[in-house]
Amino acid sequence: MPDVTIRRAVSAADLEAAFAVRRQVFVLEQGVPEDVEIDELDRDPQTVHVLVHDARHAALGAARLRPCRSGGAAKIQRVAVLAMHRKTGLGRALMEFLERAAAEGECGEAVLDAQIQAQAFYERLGYEAHGERFVEAGIDHIAMRKRLTSGDAPSAVSAP
Repeated sequence: MPDVTIRRAVSAADLEAAFAVRRQVFVLEQGVPEDVEIDELDRDPQTVHVLVHDARHAALGAARLRPCRSGGAAKIQRVAVLAMHRKTGLGRALMEFLERAAAEGECGEAVLDAQIQAQAFYERLGYEAHGERFVEAGIDHIAMRKRLTSGDAPSAVSAP
């Protein structure tokens, strides 16, 4: 895995960097309309945005987390890693960060809607599919979930 830092996006510049990664992956690569990709939840103050960047502060990945209510399920969304950094362990590290953040928020479960082409990736991380396939933004998806264990979520993670 490249030398990266994974942390919550805290500034307007961080948020724009996260959006740039998502635009590259979802809008340019996958053809998702930008007004579907960047939505009202992105401006909701309860949404947690996460950014992955290298030592030069170049954005490599991003995701968002919708916190749980009363010990319920946190929703992981918009997980994106730039093409040249896929299959390096960066996606796994990003997901582990999101899960720790959800557990820190006392969420008992993480849920997500996986693109079918990414289902095996999430299964390797312990997620289980449930329900029927569905189409979102023209792409086949499946709902997935994972029970979380409590743990401390760092505000930043550096990975060598």
